[in-house]
Amino acid sequence: METALTRLVGVRHPIVQTGMGWVAGPRLVSAAANAGALGILASATMTVDQLRAAIREVRSRTRAPFGVNLRADAADAADRVQIMLDEHVRVASFALAPSPELITRLKEAGVVVVPSVGARRHAEKVAAWGADAVIVQGGEGGGHTGEVASTVLLPQVVDAVRIPVVAAGGFFDGRGLVAALAYGAAGVAMGTRFLLTSDSTVPDAVKARYLAATVRDVTVTRAVDGLPHRMLRTDLVDALERSGRIRALAHAVRRASGFRRLSGLTWRQLVRDGLALRHGKELSWSQVLLAANTPMLLKSAMVEGRTDLGVMASGQVAGVIDDLPSCAELVERIVKEAEEVVAGLERLRGVR
Repeated sequence: METALTRLVGVRHPIVQTGMGWVAGPRLVSAAANAGALGILASATMTVDQLRAAIREVRSRTRAPFGVNLRADAADAADRVQIMLDEHVRVASFALAPSPELITRLKEAGVVVVPSVGARRHAEKVAAWGADAVIVQGGEGGGHTGEVASTVLLPQVVDAVRIPVVAAGGFFDGRGLVAALAYGAAGVAMGTRFLLTSDSTVPDAVKARYLAATVRDVTVTRAVDGLPHRMLRTDLVDALERSGRIRALAHAVRRASGFRRLSGLTWRQLVRDGLALRHGKELSWSQVLLAANTPMLLKSAMVEGRTDLGVMASGQVAGVIDDLPSCAELVERIVKEAEEVVAGLERLRGVR
């Protein structure tokens, strides 16, 4: 299934596995790449040395193209970019818009730059700066998300830019892929659907929690870091939403201390990173610290299996997913479903 996306990055199918922290490691990324999708390695939860090792591990597992997701505002972003260049990574993915200078540096080295955005104006901005493609996440998507649904946001962006647009938020099967293509997208990006595969290293107990969730169990809360964050509703989410300021601050400091030890960041760097995530919002100090150490909350669930203490970022599609296929089975199924839908539409056209 060839589209502008497959031609741009050199994959067989117009499907992207997104760079989810603690989830999108070498095993999942290489499995997605071998299945013909574009696997994206999540680097924000890795040290610089771990990133280099992870890239090399992916390369040892697959010959297919893959990408790395970066935080453009991270203190060591330049070092991480240099590693990507040294290791000849095909695609650079960004959760926050990279600067024009960073885009230029990557493009001059032959790297495909694909930022993720949640608004038309952001897509227009990065397109003007030279981005090669853009992932557009509607409000159905997991993690930090906006309020506009994919079915409204996607056509806005497609009409506004002249670069390939990849649709994210609410996609999990072949019908969704065809719908995205009909809107003018060049493919779909999926996080929760790839998290719920047998190739994902997320603990079985956590996967079971996702599979048991209904659509109503997936909520959006500002309690974690002051920003709209879509996740499964858990006891931790309920506790944070009920907490007073003093209790919330104590919780944030405790979590931040753990993340600081894990990442090697100083308290100053940690607070600076938290402030960078404010996006102009008025956040309390506890929310600033929680914004900086949200990776620790994710790690509790995604690595340690603590569904009671961790954050489980989730798209709304968790409520309609009920199996754990391999990446190869998932991608093959999606493409087959998409082909069947297109064939059905052709037959309908013939009848008319």
